[in-house]
Amino acid sequence: MPRYEHTFLARQDITQQQVTGLMNAYKAVIEELGGKVAKTEYWGLKSTAYKIKKNRRAHYAFFNIEAPHAAVLEMERQMGISTDILRFLTVRVEELDEKPSIMMRKQDERGDRDRGDRGDRDGRPDRGDRGDRGDRGGRPPRRDHDRGFGGGGFRDGEGGGARGPRPPRTDAPAAPAPAAPVTAGGEE
Repeated sequence: MPRYEHTFLARQDITQQQVTGLMNAYKAVIEELGGKVAKTEYWGLKSTAYKIKKNRRAHYAFFNIEAPHAAVLEMERQMGISTDILRFLTVRVEELDEKPSIMMRKQDERGDRDRGDRGDRDGRPDRGDRGDRGDRGGRPPRRDHDRGFGGGGFRDGEGGGARGPRPPRTDAPAAPAPAAPVTAGGEE
């Protein structure tokens, strides 16, 4: 029989007991159609990477399923109809993992992912306050333009910018010469 890993996200405003009820209901759907749920895990209320149907957080739940494809399709159909389910994902796998999933393992069981003391940083010394950064060489002096934040752009002061004045256009006809001023009475 095919094996699947299935994860679903439920709305943040339902309780943990309601999520457990949803898990039991979907487990019953699988079992009614000839399958079995080898493992169920409730991962808790976690933040999502982005808003999903106006929710920033969701209850995460996980199943290991051994069932015919029709049973999984029926469970997914019912999840698609439910307003409590935000998202779900079913992945077919070669074999089911009997150990707790990585989300259920305690922090100390995850290996050397200690977030407190960073250790020896793979042999690199501690940078401390980084000193004067002598290894980078000297920096060029700052320009004394009163530009504020940023710089560049074609309206940067007197017709120039970081690259100098703009060259004249060659593809457009030359502008007509300005007309001589007209004075009253014809005197010059």
